[in-house]
Amino acid sequence: MRERDGCALLRQRFEAAGYAIQEGYRLDEDGLHIELDGFDPARRVGYEYITVEAGDPWEVTPAVVDRLGERMERGELHVLVVDETEAADAETLSFAADRFLERLRSLRP
Repeated sequence: MRERDGCALLRQRFEAAGYAIQEGYRLDEDGLHIELDGFDPARRVGYEYITVEAGDPWEVTPAVVDRLGERMERGELHVLVVDETEAADAETLSFAADRFLERLRSLRP
């Protein structure tokens, strides 16, 4: 799936769940520097679809993913990070997004 198609699908899913997504959101805070494909800064929720087409493997390194994971464990933000090799088609990417959004609903009152 092309980067723009995957991001459009994710944006649709997140906006349908009530998030106000800003595309290409630059997150520079607390030692974390990444441009997310989509992010709702008010609710601190977003997504990153990692594709070779977009050059993401060079920016979204394992260290960056680990840092995001640490921040998510502390509840500071929630970002779905999915690689094109794990979700190469619309059905799989939709499933990943829906599962992530369902977990978020269970965390929030």
